[in-house]
Amino acid sequence: MASVAALQSTVSDGNVVRSFKPALAEVGRRAPACSACSLRTHCLPAGVEEMLGEFDRLQATRVRIHKADTLYRAGDRFDAIYAVRSGSCKTIILSEEGHEQVTGYQMPGEILGFDGIDSGFHGSQVIALEDSELCALRFEEVERLAHQSPAFQHNMYRLLSREVARDRRIMLLLGGLRAEQRLAAFLLDLAHRYQARGYSSCEFILRMTREEIGSFLGLKLETVSRLFSRFHHDGLIQVQGRVVKLLDRNGLQRLVGSTPQ
Repeated sequence: MASVAALQSTVSDGNVVRSFKPALAEVGRRAPACSACSLRTHCLPAGVEEMLGEFDRLQATRVRIHKADTLYRAGDRFDAIYAVRSGSCKTIILSEEGHEQVTGYQMPGEILGFDGIDSGFHGSQVIALEDSELCALRFEEVERLAHQSPAFQHNMYRLLSREVARDRRIMLLLGGLRAEQRLAAFLLDLAHRYQARGYSSCEFILRMTREEIGSFLGLKLETVSRLFSRFHHDGLIQVQGRVVKLLDRNGLQRLVGSTPQ
């Protein structure tokens, strides 16, 4: 099965290429320039306004994938990084026993694909949680521009550093908090990310299922369901299906900051 990354090299200007898997993805025309994109403040490091012209030279390709389909798999050859323009995705890895572990949730403005830089192959799988559109940047072009421009190279390092810092926060979340603290921290993190993108920070749709949230937080499905019910009963949140409304953000923050019993 060809990944979307592998399909990039077959695109001609103005044409759309479909993978062998029905409705997997569409690789289309050039994506909007970074300088004209409303999401640039989220997927580019702060303070790079003077570098937007150089980012525009990367000639990103627009990629569309459908809900539940795969952008790339573990073991696929790495040749591009991706910025989410619309929709959302989850990142997963498979254990030796074949169990799926959710390792990340990406929303508009966030970057995917850095996991392949070291070995030249992706170490994880990315699946669309809804119909999504991404900008694909061929990494050989990123490297070429980085060699030509030390300032651009520095800003790419900042992007990588941001991803490392995010992974570190996740490790701290999973390793140092009780079950109820993990879920509260997860909801507050989503609220912050939605607010940064101009959306409501108090009411949003959970694109991941309860089972996927449990996988991400290192909790059993039953525990996640019980905690959602408990938070609802305690007046911290209101839950209607996948729609969650945060009623007491301060209460959730106090819960995250509380010490273990």
